[in-house]
Amino acid sequence: MFSRRRLSAAVALAVAVAGLVTAPGTAAEASAATRYEAESAPATCDGLIESNHAGFSGSGFCNATNAAGAAAQFTVTAPAAGTATIGVRYANGGTTNRPADVLVNGTVAHANSAFDPTGAWTTWVTRTLTVTLNAGDNVIRLTPTTAGGLPNIDHLEAGAPASGRTTVWLAGDSTVAANSGGNIVGWGRELGGYLTADAGVVNSAIGGRSVQTWLYESAVTATKNSAGECVLGSTAYAARWQAMLNASTGMKAGDHLFIQFGINDGSSTCPRHVGSARYRELLTAMVRAAQQRGAHPTLVTPVSALRCSGGTATATRGFLTETFDVGRATGAPVIDLHALSIALYNGLRFCPFNGDYSSGPVGAFFADDHTHFEAAGARQIAGLVTKAVRDQRLPLSTYLR
Repeated sequence: MFSRRRLSAAVALAVAVAGLVTAPGTAAEASAATRYEAESAPATCDGLIESNHAGFSGSGFCNATNAAGAAAQFTVTAPAAGTATIGVRYANGGTTNRPADVLVNGTVAHANSAFDPTGAWTTWVTRTLTVTLNAGDNVIRLTPTTAGGLPNIDHLEAGAPASGRTTVWLAGDSTVAANSGGNIVGWGRELGGYLTADAGVVNSAIGGRSVQTWLYESAVTATKNSAGECVLGSTAYAARWQAMLNASTGMKAGDHLFIQFGINDGSSTCPRHVGSARYRELLTAMVRAAQQRGAHPTLVTPVSALRCSGGTATATRGFLTETFDVGRATGAPVIDLHALSIALYNGLRFCPFNGDYSSGPVGAFFADDHTHFEAAGARQIAGLVTKAVRDQRLPLSTYLR
Protein backbone atom coordinates (compact mmCIF):
# COMPACT_ATOMS: atom_id res chain seq x y z
CA MET A 1 0.00 0.00 0.00
CA PHE A 2 1.08 3.57 -0.72
CA SER A 3 2.05 4.98 2.64
CA ARG A 4 2.11 8.79 2.81
CA ARG A 5 1.53 10.80 5.94
CA ARG A 6 1.49 14.26 7.34
CA LEU A 7 1.88 13.77 11.06
CA SER A 8 1.26 16.86 13.10
CA ALA A 9 3.10 16.83 16.40
CA ALA A 10 6.72 17.03 17.06
CA VAL A 11 7.15 13.58 18.54
CA ALA A 12 9.09 14.43 21.59
CA LEU A 13 10.51 11.56 23.37
CA ALA A 14 13.75 12.28 25.09
CA VAL A 15 15.20 8.86 24.67
CA ALA A 16 18.18 7.41 26.43
CA VAL A 17 21.08 8.08 24.19
CA ALA A 18 21.96 4.60 23.13
CA GLY A 19 19.44 2.35 21.52
CA LEU A 20 16.08 2.06 22.75
CA VAL A 21 14.34 -1.22 22.81
CA THR A 22 10.75 -2.08 22.95
CA ALA A 23 8.34 -4.75 23.98
CA PRO A 24 6.68 -5.62 20.69
CA GLY A 25 2.92 -5.54 20.59
CA THR A 26 2.34 -4.28 24.12
CA ALA A 27 0.65 -1.02 24.99
CA ALA A 28 2.30 1.79 26.88
CA GLU A 29 1.42 0.95 30.44
CA ALA A 30 2.89 3.91 32.27
CA SER A 31 0.53 5.60 34.71
CA ALA A 32 -1.08 8.88 33.70
CA ALA A 33 -0.10 8.38 30.06
CA THR A 34 -0.74 11.33 27.77
CA ARG A 35 -1.85 10.67 24.19
CA TYR A 36 -0.48 12.67 21.26
CA GLU A 37 -2.47 12.14 18.08
CA ALA A 38 -0.56 12.04 14.80
CA GLU A 39 -3.16 14.22 13.05
CA SER A 40 -3.15 17.01 15.65
CA ALA A 41 -0.72 19.92 15.82
CA PRO A 42 2.02 20.35 16.78
CA ALA A 43 2.62 16.83 15.41
CA THR A 44 3.88 16.80 11.84
CA CYS A 45 3.66 14.19 9.09
CA ASP A 46 5.74 14.08 5.91
CA GLY A 47 2.82 12.79 3.90
CA LEU A 48 -0.96 12.73 4.37
CA ILE A 49 -3.41 12.57 7.24
CA GLU A 50 -5.93 9.88 6.28
CA SER A 51 -8.89 8.03 7.80
CA ASN A 52 -9.50 5.21 5.31
CA HIS A 53 -8.43 2.31 7.55
CA ALA A 54 -10.67 1.57 10.53
CA GLY A 55 -9.46 1.16 14.08
CA PHE A 56 -7.52 4.39 14.54
CA SER A 57 -8.08 6.76 17.44
CA GLY A 58 -8.89 10.45 17.05
CA SER A 59 -9.84 11.72 13.60
CA GLY A 60 -7.15 10.06 11.49
CA PHE A 61 -3.61 8.80 11.19
CA CYS A 62 -0.34 9.72 9.53
CA ASN A 63 0.32 7.99 6.20
CA ALA A 64 3.81 9.20 5.42
CA THR A 65 5.38 9.19 1.97
CA ASN A 66 7.05 5.92 1.00
CA ALA A 67 10.62 7.19 1.20
CA ALA A 68 13.58 7.13 3.51
CA GLY A 69 13.50 10.18 5.77
CA ALA A 70 9.75 10.87 5.40
CA ALA A 71 9.20 11.38 9.11
CA ALA A 72 6.48 11.62 11.72
CA GLN A 73 7.24 13.94 14.60
CA PHE A 74 5.69 14.57 18.03
CA THR A 75 6.29 17.00 20.87
CA VAL A 76 5.95 15.37 24.28
CA THR A 77 5.84 17.42 27.46
CA ALA A 78 7.23 15.87 30.65
CA PRO A 79 6.60 17.36 34.12
CA ALA A 80 10.07 16.27 35.23
CA ALA A 81 13.18 14.61 33.84
CA GLY A 82 13.47 10.84 34.10
CA THR A 83 12.81 7.46 32.52
CA ALA A 84 9.37 6.97 31.00
CA THR A 85 7.52 4.48 28.81
CA ILE A 86 6.14 5.59 25.48
CA GLY A 87 4.01 3.66 23.03
CA VAL A 88 3.80 4.22 19.27
CA ARG A 89 0.53 2.83 17.87
CA TYR A 90 0.88 1.79 14.24
CA ALA A 91 -0.43 -0.48 11.48
CA ASN A 92 1.70 -2.20 8.84
CA GLY A 93 -0.40 -4.11 6.34
CA GLY A 94 2.63 -4.90 4.20
CA THR A 95 4.77 -8.02 4.34
CA THR A 96 8.07 -6.49 5.47
CA ASN A 97 9.44 -4.57 8.43
CA ARG A 98 9.44 -0.77 8.07
CA PRO A 99 12.37 0.25 10.28
CA ALA A 100 12.87 3.79 11.52
CA ASP A 101 15.46 5.74 13.47
CA VAL A 102 14.01 7.25 16.62
CA LEU A 103 15.49 10.68 17.25
CA VAL A 104 15.00 12.47 20.53
CA ASN A 105 15.75 16.17 20.52
CA GLY A 106 17.85 15.71 17.39
CA THR A 107 19.90 12.72 18.58
CA VAL A 108 19.46 9.18 17.25
CA ALA A 109 18.35 7.26 20.30
CA HIS A 110 17.36 4.03 18.54
CA ALA A 111 18.68 3.11 15.12
CA ASN A 112 16.56 0.98 12.78
CA SER A 113 13.80 0.36 15.32
CA ALA A 114 11.58 -2.34 13.87
CA PHE A 115 7.93 -1.82 12.94
CA ASP A 116 7.02 -5.33 11.86
CA PRO A 117 3.96 -6.30 9.78
CA THR A 118 0.68 -6.35 11.74
CA GLY A 119 -1.24 -8.45 9.22
CA ALA A 120 -3.58 -5.75 7.89
CA TRP A 121 -3.82 -1.96 7.63
CA THR A 122 -6.77 -2.13 10.02
CA THR A 123 -4.78 -4.07 12.63
CA TRP A 124 -3.16 -1.59 15.03
CA VAL A 125 -0.52 -2.55 17.58
CA THR A 126 1.59 -0.55 20.02
CA ARG A 127 5.38 -0.56 20.05
CA THR A 128 6.59 0.35 23.53
CA LEU A 129 9.95 1.94 24.27
CA THR A 130 11.65 3.06 27.43
CA VAL A 131 13.06 6.55 27.11
CA THR A 132 14.61 9.28 29.19
CA LEU A 133 12.68 12.54 29.02
CA ASN A 134 13.90 16.01 29.77
CA ALA A 135 11.71 18.25 31.91
CA GLY A 136 9.48 20.28 29.58
CA ASP A 137 9.07 19.77 25.84
CA ASN A 138 10.88 16.94 24.03
CA VAL A 139 10.84 16.37 20.27
CA ILE A 140 10.62 12.79 19.07
CA ARG A 141 11.06 12.06 15.39
CA LEU A 142 10.40 8.74 13.65
CA THR A 143 12.53 8.72 10.51
CA PRO A 144 12.22 5.71 8.16
CA THR A 145 15.50 4.22 6.97
CA THR A 146 14.22 2.44 3.85
CA ALA A 147 12.27 3.41 0.74
CA GLY A 148 9.23 1.63 2.19
CA GLY A 149 8.75 4.54 4.57
CA LEU A 150 6.97 4.35 7.92
CA PRO A 151 3.97 2.22 8.81
CA ASN A 152 0.74 4.17 9.35
CA ILE A 153 1.12 6.03 12.67
CA ASP A 154 -2.00 6.52 14.80
CA HIS A 155 -0.69 8.16 17.96
CA LEU A 156 2.05 8.24 20.57
CA GLU A 157 1.43 7.84 24.30
CA ALA A 158 3.92 8.94 26.95
CA GLY A 159 3.75 8.21 30.65
CA ALA A 160 5.10 10.55 33.30
CA PRO A 161 8.70 9.73 34.26
CA ALA A 162 8.72 7.29 37.16
CA SER A 163 11.57 7.31 39.63
CA GLY A 164 10.86 3.74 40.71
CA ARG A 165 11.46 2.23 37.29
CA THR A 166 14.52 0.24 36.34
CA THR A 167 16.48 0.26 33.10
CA VAL A 168 18.21 -2.70 31.48
CA TRP A 169 21.27 -1.53 29.52
CA LEU A 170 22.64 -3.85 26.83
CA ALA A 171 26.19 -3.93 25.44
CA GLY A 172 27.03 -6.46 22.76
CA ASP A 173 27.27 -7.37 19.08
CA SER A 174 24.79 -8.17 16.29
CA THR A 175 23.34 -11.17 18.12
CA VAL A 176 22.13 -8.70 20.79
CA ALA A 177 21.49 -5.58 18.68
CA ALA A 178 17.97 -4.53 17.73
CA ASN A 179 18.66 -4.84 14.01
CA SER A 180 21.83 -5.24 11.95
CA GLY A 181 20.31 -4.90 8.50
CA GLY A 182 17.84 -6.95 6.51
CA ASN A 183 15.95 -9.50 8.58
CA ILE A 184 18.67 -9.82 11.24
CA VAL A 185 17.30 -9.37 14.76
CA GLY A 186 19.25 -9.68 18.02
CA TRP A 187 17.81 -11.06 21.25
CA GLY A 188 18.06 -7.62 22.86
CA ARG A 189 15.23 -6.36 20.66
CA GLU A 190 12.93 -9.04 22.01
CA LEU A 191 13.91 -8.73 25.67
CA GLY A 192 11.32 -6.06 26.48
CA GLY A 193 8.50 -8.50 25.74
CA TYR A 194 9.51 -10.56 28.78
CA LEU A 195 9.63 -7.60 31.18
CA THR A 196 6.97 -5.77 33.16
CA ALA A 197 6.02 -2.16 32.49
CA ASP A 198 8.36 -1.08 35.30
CA ALA A 199 11.45 -2.16 33.34
CA GLY A 200 12.72 -0.64 30.12
CA VAL A 201 15.56 -1.59 27.82
CA VAL A 202 18.26 0.61 26.31
CA ASN A 203 19.92 -1.50 23.64
CA SER A 204 23.37 -0.17 22.77
CA ALA A 205 24.56 -3.39 21.12
CA ILE A 206 25.87 -2.94 17.59
CA GLY A 207 26.86 -5.41 14.91
CA GLY A 208 30.45 -6.35 14.14
CA ARG A 209 31.96 -5.14 17.40
CA SER A 210 34.38 -6.77 19.78
CA VAL A 211 34.38 -5.53 23.36
CA GLN A 212 37.23 -3.17 22.46
CA THR A 213 35.69 -1.68 19.32
CA TRP A 214 32.39 -1.33 21.18
CA LEU A 215 34.14 0.68 23.89
CA TYR A 216 36.54 2.68 21.73
CA GLU A 217 35.16 2.41 18.17
CA SER A 218 37.38 4.22 15.61
CA ALA A 219 40.14 4.80 18.19
CA VAL A 220 41.19 1.16 17.70
CA THR A 221 43.86 1.10 14.99
CA ALA A 222 44.86 -1.63 12.54
CA THR A 223 48.30 -1.94 14.19
CA LYS A 224 49.28 -4.47 16.86
CA ASN A 225 51.72 -3.75 19.66
CA SER A 226 54.46 -6.08 20.94
CA ALA A 227 51.90 -7.90 23.10
CA GLY A 228 49.78 -8.66 20.05
CA GLU A 229 46.98 -6.27 20.99
CA CYS A 230 45.45 -3.63 18.73
CA VAL A 231 46.88 -0.17 19.45
CA LEU A 232 44.50 2.57 20.60
CA GLY A 233 44.90 5.94 18.94
CA SER A 234 42.89 7.50 21.75
CA THR A 235 41.53 6.42 25.11
CA ALA A 236 38.31 8.38 24.63
CA TYR A 237 35.27 6.15 24.96
CA ALA A 238 32.69 5.80 22.20
CA ALA A 239 29.47 7.77 22.69
CA ARG A 240 27.43 4.67 23.62
CA TRP A 241 29.59 3.89 26.65
CA GLN A 242 29.82 7.55 27.59
CA ALA A 243 26.02 7.63 27.55
CA MET A 244 25.82 4.73 29.99
CA LEU A 245 28.38 6.42 32.27
CA ASN A 246 26.61 9.78 32.19
CA ALA A 247 25.98 10.82 35.80
CA SER A 248 22.51 12.24 35.16
CA THR A 249 21.07 10.14 32.32
CA GLY A 250 23.11 6.94 32.37
CA MET A 251 23.20 3.89 34.64
CA LYS A 252 21.80 4.54 38.08
CA ALA A 253 21.45 2.54 41.28
CA GLY A 254 19.10 -0.39 40.73
CA ASP A 255 19.60 -0.54 36.96
CA HIS A 256 20.96 -3.60 35.15
CA LEU A 257 23.81 -3.97 32.64
CA PHE A 258 24.00 -7.09 30.44
CA ILE A 259 27.31 -7.57 28.59
CA GLN A 260 27.75 -10.12 25.79
CA PHE A 261 30.85 -10.22 23.58
CA GLY A 262 33.22 -12.94 22.37
CA ILE A 263 32.12 -13.50 18.76
CA ASN A 264 34.04 -10.84 16.86
CA ASP A 265 36.83 -10.66 19.47
CA GLY A 266 38.41 -13.82 18.10
CA SER A 267 39.42 -12.12 14.84
CA SER A 268 43.13 -12.48 14.13
CA THR A 269 43.35 -8.95 12.70
CA CYS A 270 42.78 -5.48 14.06
CA PRO A 271 40.68 -3.59 14.87
CA ARG A 272 38.42 -6.40 16.13
CA HIS A 273 41.10 -8.66 17.57
CA VAL A 274 41.16 -8.91 21.38
CA GLY A 275 43.47 -11.23 23.33
CA SER A 276 42.41 -13.15 26.43
CA ALA A 277 44.06 -10.84 28.96
CA ARG A 278 42.76 -7.70 27.28
CA TYR A 279 39.27 -9.23 27.05
CA ARG A 280 39.24 -9.88 30.79
CA GLU A 281 40.57 -6.38 31.46
CA LEU A 282 37.87 -4.63 29.45
CA LEU A 283 35.00 -6.76 30.75
CA THR A 284 36.22 -6.14 34.28
CA ALA A 285 36.27 -2.37 33.69
CA MET A 286 32.67 -2.45 32.45
CA VAL A 287 31.49 -4.54 35.39
CA ARG A 288 33.26 -2.30 37.91
CA ALA A 289 31.77 0.83 36.32
CA ALA A 290 28.26 -0.58 36.75
CA GLN A 291 28.95 -1.68 40.32
CA GLN A 292 30.31 1.75 41.23
CA ARG A 293 26.99 3.26 40.16
CA GLY A 294 24.92 0.78 42.15
CA ALA A 295 23.76 -1.03 39.01
CA HIS A 296 23.64 -4.82 38.64
CA PRO A 297 26.06 -6.11 35.95
CA THR A 298 25.47 -9.53 34.38
CA LEU A 299 27.94 -11.23 32.03
CA VAL A 300 26.58 -13.34 29.18
CA THR A 301 28.69 -15.84 27.26
CA PRO A 302 28.42 -15.51 23.46
CA VAL A 303 25.40 -17.22 21.94
CA SER A 304 26.42 -20.22 19.85
CA ALA A 305 26.23 -20.40 16.10
CA LEU A 306 24.61 -23.50 14.58
CA ARG A 307 27.21 -26.15 13.85
CA CYS A 308 26.22 -29.79 13.55
CA SER A 309 28.20 -32.94 14.16
CA GLY A 310 25.82 -35.45 12.70
CA GLY A 311 22.60 -35.09 14.66
CA THR A 312 24.09 -32.95 17.44
CA ALA A 313 24.68 -29.20 17.71
CA THR A 314 28.16 -28.48 19.03
CA ALA A 315 30.09 -25.60 20.64
CA THR A 316 31.28 -22.78 18.36
CA ARG A 317 32.50 -19.87 20.46
CA GLY A 318 35.54 -18.82 22.44
CA PHE A 319 36.06 -16.48 25.41
CA LEU A 320 33.91 -18.67 27.64
CA THR A 321 36.61 -19.24 30.24
CA GLU A 322 37.53 -15.56 30.24
CA THR A 323 33.92 -14.53 30.85
CA PHE A 324 33.58 -16.86 33.82
CA ASP A 325 36.96 -15.66 35.13
CA VAL A 326 35.70 -12.08 35.20
CA GLY A 327 32.51 -13.20 36.90
CA ARG A 328 34.45 -14.92 39.69
CA ALA A 329 36.86 -12.00 40.10
CA THR A 330 34.17 -9.33 40.27
CA GLY A 331 31.25 -11.21 41.80
CA ALA A 332 29.13 -10.55 38.71
CA PRO A 333 26.74 -13.37 37.75
CA VAL A 334 27.29 -15.16 34.45
CA ILE A 335 24.56 -16.48 32.17
CA ASP A 336 26.00 -19.26 30.03
CA LEU A 337 24.03 -18.44 26.90
CA HIS A 338 26.50 -20.44 24.82
CA ALA A 339 25.54 -23.67 26.56
CA LEU A 340 21.85 -22.75 26.75
CA SER A 341 21.63 -21.98 23.03
CA ILE A 342 23.30 -25.28 22.08
CA ALA A 343 20.80 -27.12 24.27
CA LEU A 344 17.96 -25.22 22.56
CA TYR A 345 19.21 -26.14 19.07
CA ASN A 346 19.36 -29.77 20.08
CA GLY A 347 15.93 -29.60 21.69
CA LEU A 348 14.53 -28.16 18.46
CA ARG A 349 16.28 -30.91 16.46
CA PHE A 350 18.10 -28.52 14.15
CA CYS A 351 20.72 -31.18 13.39
CA PRO A 352 21.51 -32.78 11.04
CA PHE A 353 21.23 -29.71 8.83
CA ASN A 354 21.66 -29.45 5.06
CA GLY A 355 22.78 -25.79 5.02
CA ASP A 356 19.52 -24.35 3.62
CA TYR A 357 18.66 -21.23 5.67
CA SER A 358 15.76 -20.27 3.41
CA SER A 359 13.17 -22.77 4.62
CA GLY A 360 12.12 -25.12 7.37
CA PRO A 361 12.54 -24.69 11.15
CA VAL A 362 16.15 -23.56 10.82
CA GLY A 363 15.21 -21.02 8.13
CA ALA A 364 12.51 -19.55 10.40
CA PHE A 365 14.98 -19.27 13.30
CA PHE A 366 18.18 -18.07 11.61
CA ALA A 367 18.58 -15.18 9.15
CA ASP A 368 20.49 -16.52 6.16
CA ASP A 369 23.50 -17.83 8.08
CA HIS A 370 24.47 -19.90 11.12
CA THR A 371 24.99 -16.89 13.44
CA HIS A 372 22.20 -14.33 13.05
CA PHE A 373 18.54 -14.65 13.99
CA GLU A 374 15.23 -13.69 12.53
CA ALA A 375 12.66 -12.28 14.97
CA ALA A 376 11.30 -15.70 15.95
CA GLY A 377 14.76 -17.02 16.77
CA ALA A 378 15.76 -13.86 18.64
CA ARG A 379 12.61 -14.14 20.73
CA GLN A 380 13.52 -17.66 21.81
CA ILE A 381 17.09 -16.62 22.66
CA ALA A 382 15.72 -13.74 24.75
CA GLY A 383 13.56 -16.34 26.46
CA LEU A 384 16.68 -18.30 27.38
CA VAL A 385 18.21 -15.18 28.92
CA THR A 386 15.14 -14.35 30.98
CA LYS A 387 14.70 -17.95 32.12
CA ALA A 388 18.30 -17.90 33.33
CA VAL A 389 17.59 -14.62 35.14
CA ARG A 390 14.69 -16.31 36.93
CA ASP A 391 16.50 -19.61 37.58
CA GLN A 392 19.60 -17.83 38.94
CA ARG A 393 17.41 -15.46 40.98
CA LEU A 394 19.14 -12.40 39.60
CA PRO A 395 17.85 -8.95 40.66
CA LEU A 396 16.09 -8.44 37.32
CA SER A 397 13.83 -11.43 38.08
CA THR A 398 11.41 -9.17 40.00
CA TYR A 399 10.70 -7.37 36.71
CA LEU A 400 9.87 -10.47 34.66
CA ARG A 401 6.33 -11.09 33.44
